[in-house]
Amino acid sequence: MYTASFAFFEALWQAGVTHCFVNLGSDHPSIIEAMVKGQKENKGNFPRIITCPNEMVAMSMADGYARLTGKPQCVIIHVDVGTQGLGAAVHNASTGRAPVFIFAGLSPFTLEGEMRGSRTEYIHWMQDVPDQKQIVAQYCRYTGEIKTGTNIKQMVNRALQFARSDPQGPVYLVGAREVMEQDITPYSLDQSLWDPVELGGLPPKAANAIAEALLGAEKPLLITGYSGRNHKIPAALVELANTIKGLRVLDTGGSDMCFPGSHPGWVGLRNGNDNSIREADAILILNCDVPWIPTQCKPKEGIKIFHIDVDPLKYLMPVAYVPAQRRYRADALTSVEQIIEAAKDLAGKIDVETSGKKWDALQDSYKKRLTAISEMAVPAADGSFGTGYLCKTLRALCPKDTIWAVEAVTNTPYVHDNVRPELPGSWINCGGGGLGWSGGGALGIKLASVAEHGGKGKFVVQVVGDGTYLFSVPGSVYWISRRYQIPVLTIVLNNKGWNAPRKSMMLVHPDGLGSKATNEEINISFDPVPDFSGIAKAAAGGDLFAARVENADVLEETIKKAISAIEGGQSAVLDCKVNLDC
Repeated sequence: MYTASFAFFEALWQAGVTHCFVNLGSDHPSIIEAMVKGQKENKGNFPRIITCPNEMVAMSMADGYARLTGKPQCVIIHVDVGTQGLGAAVHNASTGRAPVFIFAGLSPFTLEGEMRGSRTEYIHWMQDVPDQKQIVAQYCRYTGEIKTGTNIKQMVNRALQFARSDPQGPVYLVGAREVMEQDITPYSLDQSLWDPVELGGLPPKAANAIAEALLGAEKPLLITGYSGRNHKIPAALVELANTIKGLRVLDTGGSDMCFPGSHPGWVGLRNGNDNSIREADAILILNCDVPWIPTQCKPKEGIKIFHIDVDPLKYLMPVAYVPAQRRYRADALTSVEQIIEAAKDLAGKIDVETSGKKWDALQDSYKKRLTAISEMAVPAADGSFGTGYLCKTLRALCPKDTIWAVEAVTNTPYVHDNVRPELPGSWINCGGGGLGWSGGGALGIKLASVAEHGGKGKFVVQVVGDGTYLFSVPGSVYWISRRYQIPVLTIVLNNKGWNAPRKSMMLVHPDGLGSKATNEEINISFDPVPDFSGIAKAAAGGDLFAARVENADVLEETIKKAISAIEGGQSAVLDCKVNLDC
């Protein structure tokens, strides 16, 4: 028997999809049959199936996998309710531009046994909704319905083309039971005809104009957010910074590792509010959603601003604009390479003494920045510590090629300052606002690193706020980790509550009633504090290293034990009590 469902999995495999993260239901009888058939008859040439007890975790795993590799993976969920269960993960994949392929069944459209797959259960009436695709349509690059098995492979590949074409993102296909049960004649496609759309570079005069503006500026600035998704970008930006003396690089998204922390042009991660923006006299925005927040920080009037992006108009954001004189929809790497060549051609016209002074000033400011970071990242007199000291210690103890999956919210700048990622692909944040990504995201990143690098893959550390940890559905995350032997180190930044809402309130009502209220009074407190690592250990059936750290004296020893556990194949969760604002 060769069904539409079996052809569906063949299409995924032939298109390069190697993993399916599944949460199955009554719409999937033929999907289940095809899974069993494929795993028996096509072993080694069939996607690996990962059972996920929660849909958001499933989607976040596929997201994390795609974010590291650029390769879309598949999420299979259950009709309308499973689609809704994806929740904030669809937002994250959309705003974070992660290519993810989602498939959901539809309730059967026949009632009296007219076709194989007709309704057989009470719930089929309850889950028959007017337009299931509309649940996620505004977040997806493409939504569609498989209406016959005879073109199912074309439908799968069309969806994947959208997912992989910039701006990348999630796609969503649905298919009713009767359609997925259909017997069809086996067939295959020429995969070379289904490549994604490629972006080109800048118009010929644009690279010259940008290079000239940056070279002529006293304090040129490049602002980026997710350009490092292409792992060739960090080296290209280093070459650009070495060519244009004095160029600083500011990250205002924290989505990917874009520029190494060891370069004197590194300004770090500051979400839309930094003095480098106020001081700049020429700015290049490169693949960035929010270069600055005008109510908090904006550039000087009259300076030259250029914007290069895969999505410069931000077509999914109803209100979004920057005052750029020129904007281009272009490939970031190609554009940067063009600007480098233009800058090298113009370098002979630049005064050597002026260029040297800018380079010296840049190095001086970099040294002062590192000194300030180091001075802040120390334990308090009572032995307590902040996120900065914790992450400085982690950086010293974890392998040099560690991948950091970060969802630290208000603590993110302290994490970034002290981790100072160096290697392409070594820092990944969801790029969206749907808290809870990093649990499944870290597992997906670890799976991808094993697939890409072999052996045990790269060491993966999840750094997550305490509130965000609860959003991540740890009961599902650590069950999956144990079931499929996906060991990761989770660091829970325990500051006894959600501090982001207080910061948001203070920006609007700095002297309001809430400014004088306790965390309990404004309903952001986690007191009594949950046993965060205990939750994970219970989900893993006890097979997990769990510890709580409150004093700097035992921090290093505990981290070493956690690392040892992970190297032995066991996940570890450290509940670290951290001080605020350091």
